[in-house]
Amino acid sequence: MSQTLAPRATSPEGNGSEKALRVGQRSLLRRFLSRPEVGSLIGAVVVFSVFFAVAEPFRQASSFSTVLYASSMIGLMAIAVALLMIGGEFDLSAGVAVITSAITAGMFSYQLSTNVWVGAAVALLVSVGIGFVNGLLLIRTRVPSFLITLSMFLMLQGINVAVTKLITGGVATQNISNMDGFDSARLVFASEFDIAGFNLRATVIWWLVFAAVATWVLMRTRVGNWIYAVGGNRESARAVGVPVHKVKVGLFMTVGFMAWFVGMHMLFKFNTVQSGEGVGNELLYIMAAVVGGCLLTGGYGTVIGAVIGAFIYGMTKQGIVYAGWDNNWVMFFVGAMLLTAVLVNSWVRTQANKR
Repeated sequence: MSQTLAPRATSPEGNGSEKALRVGQRSLLRRFLSRPEVGSLIGAVVVFSVFFAVAEPFRQASSFSTVLYASSMIGLMAIAVALLMIGGEFDLSAGVAVITSAITAGMFSYQLSTNVWVGAAVALLVSVGIGFVNGLLLIRTRVPSFLITLSMFLMLQGINVAVTKLITGGVATQNISNMDGFDSARLVFASEFDIAGFNLRATVIWWLVFAAVATWVLMRTRVGNWIYAVGGNRESARAVGVPVHKVKVGLFMTVGFMAWFVGMHMLFKFNTVQSGEGVGNELLYIMAAVVGGCLLTGGYGTVIGAVIGAFIYGMTKQGIVYAGWDNNWVMFFVGAMLLTAVLVNSWVRTQANKR
């Protein structure tokens, strides 16, 4: 007798497990795409691939160390600027504040014949003080930070050049390389290490250290929650007990601290500082943060994204040189990256939020 084989029964539990797995995979993908730094990560891979293919020097370790150095000079400030933007504010004085810090330390040490560490300490007070004034004016006047810091930018730009000319008779500070404490300060702020042909600058190490600390604060501490809350909705944050004013002032002071650090690097690397430098760098800091996923409206973004944004800038700046292209194209590509990042981030967020 022939037997008719009945179709194999499908377990409801098996269907449910497969469906749950698919849903979990979609959920995981959605979470990944909703990360602020996804767009910049994709952009970094594209930029790296292009220059790796077309520029032979880009593949060399010695050249790539220069890429990292260029990235770190923007990336250090981009960390603090990203935190400030997540908190819902801007600082257009950040670029010239770096030079103000370097000028203060250099001229104080030289004119008073003090140890350079004393000048660095005075510069730290000045830099953090500038951030404090920016934050205080913001919360007292309720004038937008764009206008507050634009005014500070113009004042610092004038002070940098005018005071330097008044004291030194020129546009640069005096050489401080033979002063007490210079060697130890240079070791901290501007040292270099050669590792198997790879020239590692101190700024690259500090960049990664500060990025790690800032990421931990932003993601793992109550202060980080406050920053996101203040940037997302200031009134709602205040209603649940977030010290909005302290957070805002603290973020501006963080920008001041980082401006001091970068200023000290410039001073102890080059021994002297040109008073007219720094103008326009504030836009590069903002660019790195925005390319990394920070929103202009606040409440969204990560420090990791800002690090990637600065890395993209460093690769573009040096990659164009290594490829033998006209260096005047650098800012064009920077602007194109910024526009592309804004559009990509907007699209990614829209797709990730779809149900």
